[in-house]
Amino acid sequence: MATFQLQRTAPLPLDEAWRRLTTWPRHGEVVPLTRITVTTPPPAGEGTAFVARTGLGPLSFDDPMEVTVWQPPAGDSPGFCRLEKRGRVVRGWAEIEVRPGPGGRARVIWREEVRVRAVPAVFDAALAGVGRQMFGRAVNRLLRQP
Repeated sequence: MATFQLQRTAPLPLDEAWRRLTTWPRHGEVVPLTRITVTTPPPAGEGTAFVARTGLGPLSFDDPMEVTVWQPPAGDSPGFCRLEKRGRVVRGWAEIEVRPGPGGRARVIWREEVRVRAVPAVFDAALAGVGRQMFGRAVNRLLRQP
């Protein structure tokens, strides 16, 4: 299992940072070669399911996910979301936490544990590094784009 964590601080109110990070189709706009399809009706919350389709043509795979914990921020109370990855290729979980940060900004903590089928454990550190870099860029872009 590859595990990583990243943190960002954004000059946004908690609820706006939450919205930008948990509007699932937006992730397809910032993760290379990925399209997101939400497969459950709105509103988003616990039980929301979506599929991230990543790749080019026949070299693509689906990464189905389900929201298992949904606690949006309220006032100064932090928000927390947990996603379970249930695909044939990618398994694991991701957690998104949005909490008050310095100077009235939003502090984002993204944690992820991922297992990729047919990738030996000896590559976990490299996979975690790639994940941290790729999702770090994605989170940066999500927080910057209204």
